[in-house]
This record gives sequence, structure tokens and C-alpha cells, in this order.
Amino acid sequence: MGTTKNTIGFQHKASGSNTFQTYDPVADQKLPETFYEATAQEVDEAVHLASQAFQTYSQSSGRSRAAFLRAIAQEMLEMGDGLLDQYVKESGLPRGRAEGERGRTVNQLRLFADLVETDDWRISHKESKKEGAPDLRKLQLPMGPVAVFGASNFPLAFSTAGGDTASALAAGCPVLVKSHPMHAGTGALVAQAITRAAQQTAMPEGVFSNLLSSGIEVGQQLVKHPGVKAIGFTGSHKAGRALYDLAAGRREPIPVFAEMGSVNPVLLSPRSLGARAQEIAEALAGSVTLGAGQFCTNPGIIMGIVGKEWDQFLTQLQTALQQKEAQCMLHPNIKKQFVKEEEKMLGQSTVRAQIERSIKSEGNTILPQLAVVQGSEFISNPALQEEVFGPFTLAVACQNEEELLIAIEHLQGQLTGSLYAESDELGALKSWSLALQKRVGRMIFNEVPTGVDVSAGMHHGGPYPASTDARFTAVGTHAIYRWVRPVCFQNYPEELLPEPLKA
Repeated sequence: MGTTKNTIGFQHKASGSNTFQTYDPVADQKLPETFYEATAQEVDEAVHLASQAFQTYSQSSGRSRAAFLRAIAQEMLEMGDGLLDQYVKESGLPRGRAEGERGRTVNQLRLFADLVETDDWRISHKESKKEGAPDLRKLQLPMGPVAVFGASNFPLAFSTAGGDTASALAAGCPVLVKSHPMHAGTGALVAQAITRAAQQTAMPEGVFSNLLSSGIEVGQQLVKHPGVKAIGFTGSHKAGRALYDLAAGRREPIPVFAEMGSVNPVLLSPRSLGARAQEIAEALAGSVTLGAGQFCTNPGIIMGIVGKEWDQFLTQLQTALQQKEAQCMLHPNIKKQFVKEEEKMLGQSTVRAQIERSIKSEGNTILPQLAVVQGSEFISNPALQEEVFGPFTLAVACQNEEELLIAIEHLQGQLTGSLYAESDELGALKSWSLALQKRVGRMIFNEVPTGVDVSAGMHHGGPYPASTDARFTAVGTHAIYRWVRPVCFQNYPEELLPEPLKA
């Protein structure tokens, strides 16, 4: 177990009296460690250190930042079973998931290290003066200290050393993490790895801090602090929108890059169901229940056209879901919220539950649910698009292709949209594809939406309310562009140009 104190620069501090504990959702009991919430003074100290560190860290070479990122990855690996054990205890997720997520986190740290080792990614334009035209050179410069909010459902890959932190550090921005209270122990261990890596690679103190809190006060203080220049967030729409509004209300508004969930519609053509309904049903059942449905890419809406193929598919999907065992959710509060949202959805007079449950799931476990609604009702009721965070999916039964197209056009912004179709009907379905791409950030063909490749080609974002800025991704190398701003140098003397722009 790592420190239970706040990591502020290279120090561990706990001057406040407010404490909290994490929870073992499988054992259904609190864990013994007591964590100290950061005080307002400690938050201020962390931001001050980050602002000081920015003066030198922003000028550091790509090679030195790459060494820092690789050192973090190595430190995380050298923690071995200790980090994985803490992850499993605090999340209730299986060990295989912990190992996989650690691998993803380490790999994305190394991916950003490879990206920034040279300055090529930073140069937007580098051109010697043409006759009669100004000499214009443009470079991406880091924005300043970034506050990162850890996600509940990814204790490693979207938290303390996750994609937001890795990309911000790669860009030259110090990071202040607001650790998620559900896995504060896991975060504390990762914070130690980052601190050791910073010291090994001679990074300035304040390049990283990890702040603990079970409430909203620390997060609010970070967003409002004039020393913080950008926000990274993954979580609910309610929390993400609150941070966005708070940042917009500052004297100096700052960008909030919030990924706020999605229902990830899946479109099924009748011919695809006629050819392989069982295969599609099993794939979707696996996707709906993956990680107890606690993914932002969970397929929460399935859309198709009524007919014998649709009816057969619904029966097969229902059977596939009923064969799934109860799974443990991340925390009692998340199960409680799932039950509340599921009851709200099934309480709609037009929504019919397909799976009747004779026995309630025990403890923090949950069983999947499939519900059905008519396309016309879906179109007229925006509440049916609200995310039910967990193993729940709503099947939208459209009367014909025209109604399905209208339903697509009524979709809110989403992270992903999937289309299942046969190769010989693609021309006829072009209108579906064109309508869908207006609503989503990633178009998927004949595959489920869960599973996000960490690469340059990935886009993990989408039109509001999926994210606050659809132009940017939270996954992949292009995530770095959230934390930089372009600066143009016109007819600037060579000796004053940033090094990457010199001839």
C-alpha cells in the first residue's frame, strides 16, 4: 500500500482532519486504510508548485520528457503484484482486467514518449521567407498546468497516469490529479511511481501532484484556480457539465476536455440479422456485459426494423444475456445508481423489459437487462437516450427504414456508432451511414463498440453531450493537442526563435 497522504510535488502531506476510506465491492466492506483529504492550502501549494515547474518543464526537450514517461512506465511495472492487488481490491474487477489495463497504461505512456522524442509533432508550419511574403513559422506550445480528474471505471488507464496525464506531460504541461475516491489506494501507488520517475529523470518539483478528496470541493478549487490552464475529465454528464460551467465562469475561462459517456447506438440491417442473428446477438451480449457494462463504449441502444429477423434476433439476444452470470459493480454507489436509472427507464410506460427477474442480485452484483421500445416512442421521448451505466441496453424497434432514419437523426451526440450490414447492401444503406456520422465520433462496421485501440488513428470523443469538444480525442496520440496552443512567429529573428523552428 502506498501513502494515504496527498502527494504535493515530492512531498507527502496531510494537514487536514477530513478522511475517507475506499471500498472492497466483492467483500462488501470498507478497506482499512484511511486517506486524508487535501486542504485548500494544500491545493494552492500544489498549483503554485506546478506553475513554477511549468517555467522550466515547458522548455524541456522532447527527449527528456520521453525519458520521464518511459521511467513512469517502468516504475509501474516494477510495482508488480502490489499494484494489481490494490486495483482488484478497490474495484472488484478481475485480475486479468487489472493486468490488461496496466499494460494499456504502460503502452500509452511509451506511445507518447515515442511521439515527443522529436519535435516534429509540434511544428505546424516552418517555411523560409518567400519573395514578397512574410516569413511565418508556427509551433505548438504547452498551455500550462493541467488538472486531471480520475475516472471511476478505469483505475489505471483513465486515472492517475492515464491518457490525460500521459498526454499532458508529453506536451510539456505539469499535471495535478484529482484522485478518484473509489480507488485512492491504487492512485497513491501510481503517484509514487510518477514521483520516483520525476526524481530519477531530474524533472522539476511540482511537475506532478496527486490530491485526495471524497467530495467535490478539491475539484472545484482546482477548476477555479487561476494557475490551472486546462481540465481533463472522464465521467458522468452531470459532473462533466458542472466542471465545464465552472471553468467558463472564471475571469479567465479555460478549456474543459470532458468525456461524459455515451449510449453508442448499434444499427442492424434486416439482411445482417437474416444471415447471422445468433452471431450478432452473442457479440452484443458480450459487449453489453463486459466489465459489468461499466464502459463509456457500452452499446446502450440497438436499432433495427421490425420483422421476423428482428424478432428472432431479440429472442437470441435475450437468451444470450440471460446466460450471463451476475457481475460485481465497482462500488455500492454505482450499483445504487444503476438500479435507479434502470427503474427510471423501465418505469416509462412505453418501455418493456425483456428479462423478468425473479431473484434480486445480491451485494454489489448485477444482472443484465434488455428492454424494447417502439421507434416512434423513442423519437418523441429524449429521456430514452439517457445512459444507464451498467449492463443495460434498449432495443428500438422501427417500423420501416424511414422511421429508423428519423430515429438516427434524433440521436444526441455519441462516442461511437456501429453498423451491421452485408457487403451486397452497402449502397442501399449509405443514408444510414451518412446520418450516423453526423452524431458520432467513431464509426464502426460489423463490430461491437467496446474496445478502444490506443493509436494515432483512434478518435475517442464525439458531439455534445458525449464530450465537450468533438474536435479532440481522449485516446491516442492526437490527445496531446488538447494541451497545446499554436503560436505563429512572423519575421522573427533566428536567435529568438524556439529551437524547433530555427533553420
